[in-house]
Amino acid sequence: MSRTLHTFKGGVHPPGHKTESNSRPVHAALLPNKLVIPMRQHMGNPAKPTVKVGDRVLKGQLIGEADGYISAAVHASSSGIVTAIDLQQVPHVSGLPDLCITIETDGRDEWIDHGALDYQAMALSDLRMKLRDMGIAGLGGAVFPSAVKLDPGAHAIPTLIINGGECEPWITCDDVLMRTHAEEIMQGVAVMRHLLGSTEIIVGIEENKPEAIAAMKTAATRLDFTVEVVAVPAIYPGGGAKQMIETLTGKQVPSGKLSTDIGIQVFNVGTAHALARAVHHGEPLISRLVTVTGHVLRPQNIVALIGTPIHALIEIAGDRDGATGVLMGGPMMGVPMPGQDVPVIKATNCLLVKSKDLFPPLPRALPCIRCTRCADACPAELQPQELFRFAKANEFGRAQEYHLFDCIECGCCSYVCPSHIPLVDFYRYAKSEIWAREKDKRASDLARERHEFRQFRLEREKKEKAEKLAAKAQAKRAEITADPTASGAPDADAKKALIAAALARAQAKKADIIPRNTDHLAPDTRHVIEEIEARRAKIRELAHQPLETDEKKP
Repeated sequence: MSRTLHTFKGGVHPPGHKTESNSRPVHAALLPNKLVIPMRQHMGNPAKPTVKVGDRVLKGQLIGEADGYISAAVHASSSGIVTAIDLQQVPHVSGLPDLCITIETDGRDEWIDHGALDYQAMALSDLRMKLRDMGIAGLGGAVFPSAVKLDPGAHAIPTLIINGGECEPWITCDDVLMRTHAEEIMQGVAVMRHLLGSTEIIVGIEENKPEAIAAMKTAATRLDFTVEVVAVPAIYPGGGAKQMIETLTGKQVPSGKLSTDIGIQVFNVGTAHALARAVHHGEPLISRLVTVTGHVLRPQNIVALIGTPIHALIEIAGDRDGATGVLMGGPMMGVPMPGQDVPVIKATNCLLVKSKDLFPPLPRALPCIRCTRCADACPAELQPQELFRFAKANEFGRAQEYHLFDCIECGCCSYVCPSHIPLVDFYRYAKSEIWAREKDKRASDLARERHEFRQFRLEREKKEKAEKLAAKAQAKRAEITADPTASGAPDADAKKALIAAALARAQAKKADIIPRNTDHLAPDTRHVIEEIEARRAKIRELAHQPLETDEKKP
């Protein structure tokens, strides 16, 4: 029984340009003299370096460990010496540098010890963490750490969709991968099924890829569970995760929700292949298939090590004069590269070399004429013209009210705009501003919370100190009430005795004092001293005699 397919709103039909690169055999890139491996190749936290300059590393060795749950490890793509751990230019539209590890390769391409995993005997959580430590991430565009997506939480994910759509023009790496490695892709699907507990498994492939469809159907027959391989209409962006879900199941992912909230998880065929290599061969994600096409002599797909400079791949495909730049990705969602020295990363599915003939400069943007063609083409059912107006006016709150973050940045609106307005650029700008403001707000909130907590702590310590002093004083009063003599305050007789004892000690001390410089005195001086002492003795004698009034008393 064939599956009933559904249609999603919008979409466009740009020229495919697939045959230029999918008709040649796959080639492997030569080992470069230098590999530059960024620590940030996935969504979430970048990896933390685990090696230092001067270390010799082997192919497949961990050089950057995952930092937190939403992160993935990074590995050496070949053997060699670590020569730098510093900021270098990476394949990002901003052109800003990021932390990278540079390896001077030794030409030996020497592997670490590695082998297959007995994944069925492993605890599911241990298997997921092992995949995280092997650097497995989504190869379909978002590069989300696969260990996170393979965690179903408290409940199994009933439906697993393997996305072989590859709807964007010029890109053919997934098509060629399905033709040549269908069995390994299905092996990866088996591991995904094991982790997610899925009972329904569907592979969606666009109908303009007949060879890939045939290869995947053949591979599916060799499994001990049912996999449904479905040909879907070739329309852009039909290969998007939400659009593929709607096409195959008729279900829509609610705004602000994930596909797992409706019991569906989606993975790219490249991710399934990388997963199979990790589980059945013990190979971390250190290479990928890259389409090199556009303004080159021999458009083709090349197996490239992560960290290889992109100019090395362009040279294999045949560099040509007249190139005006390179896009990483396709013409709809690709991002311009800051140069050809940037490295291949896990997200590099295509290198599209531009020229003025293939990609002429866009005409000058004109004012919006409110034709609503963008709304008709939007597969996310948004109002692009309103989002454009709010983004341009910096009314980001209003843009969010119109579900700005449901925009998948597919570029359909820009493609059909008769005014040639770069609409997606405005949406990206608005999103980045909102993220920046939210980051600032979080920092401000954290600072305020820290200040409030400090004030609370000081008040609490002050109160606790006062309570301790009060309790001590109360205990002392209670002790005095129970035993007045325990108060330490002496009565009158005791006080007189203490005074008398103190006077006696003072007199004794005074008597013990020996005058200084009384030896070897002159006779005159000694005579003067004797007279003084005689007068003092007379005064002391008189002081001890009773007064006349005392003698007359009866």
